[in-house]
Amino acid sequence: MNRQLTPPPRRSPAPGGSWEAEIEIKRSRFIARLAHADSEEGARAHIAQARAQFPTARHHCSAFILFGEGALNVERSSDDGEPAGTAGTPMLEVLRGAGLTDVAAVVTRYFGGVLLGTGGLVRAYSEAVRAALAVATLVDWQVRTVANLAVDFAVAGRFESELRGRGVEIMQVDYAQQAILQVAFAPAALAQVQELVSRLSAGAVELLVQGEQWRPLGS
Repeated sequence: MNRQLTPPPRRSPAPGGSWEAEIEIKRSRFIARLAHADSEEGARAHIAQARAQFPTARHHCSAFILFGEGALNVERSSDDGEPAGTAGTPMLEVLRGAGLTDVAAVVTRYFGGVLLGTGGLVRAYSEAVRAALAVATLVDWQVRTVANLAVDFAVAGRFESELRGRGVEIMQVDYAQQAILQVAFAPAALAQVQELVSRLSAGAVELLVQGEQWRPLGS
């Protein structure tokens, strides 16, 4: 990634989570399930889980958006037997409107015997996804520079404290012959972090940049 073109934060459901909400409209049940998905395989697995959980339902409509690194996002939707454009596309529009990526939604419908019409279906599937979003845990992500530094055990605590005080995330600490700190920080702060590490070690410790990755905002 070019540090001059660092992308803005993005938002997704929290990894590992799954959220469910149910609404009823004219005796039809709409059960929405929302999850984090960072691959097409993961999104389709989430949809398959809904089919397995509710095998007697008439429809399992779905939509997902995957973040496209340096390219357009990947978007897919399915009406799964509902009239074209009445389920998957409205669901996708709700996810887009919420500014989400790496998200998969599936709405299972148990037909209640009363036809809703195309407008009614659009509203029902949209409302079901909004209901799931209302209970989901959403996480904002930002690009961070990831780096390692090796310090003596005796001063590891001081380094951790000073780095945290400057807004640096301590991702992990490994103990071998020395304490190996893996840290993350805003790309624009690279020079300041290098200066801090040099000052704390009197120039003896080098900050080894490993690259950049998306990290939860506020980590």
